[in-house]
Amino acid sequence: MIKVLFVCVHNSARSQMAETFLNDFGKDLFNAQSAGLEKGKLNPYVVKVMDEIGYDISNNQTNSVFEFYKEGRRYTFVIKVCDEINGQRCPIFPNALKDVYWNISDPSVLNGNEEQILEKTREIRDQIKQRVLAFIEENKEYAMKRINSHD
Repeated sequence: MIKVLFVCVHNSARSQMAETFLNDFGKDLFNAQSAGLEKGKLNPYVVKVMDEIGYDISNNQTNSVFEFYKEGRRYTFVIKVCDEINGQRCPIFPNALKDVYWNISDPSVLNGNEEQILEKTREIRDQIKQRVLAFIEENKEYAMKRINSHD
């Protein structure tokens, strides 16, 4: 299995969705985890929009990238899902073979009424899902070679 770490600021939204999608769609090739610069609380809008498409993440824990580092965890890919274009700082995780940057808007800063926030959160969810599917497609051959070489 190819180990993948998704990182963002609080591990409360984007990285949680990405981890969920990769562990579902890429389960035979990839093992995903997620963590944040700081541990936050799960975003209730994210929990709701993931539930709408059949994923219950309501009991997921939030994790600290620094705790993972101190535990000596290693990953083939570290995928940063922070909104760096708008100045969001993203944690660094050393010892990854490859860093990947996905600039994704942060659901925690959305404005509007509940339905507007939910609609924007759905758009972010769908964007993350498409990125995860593309990541699997782009890295499927590499993952299969790595897995087969360990047999």
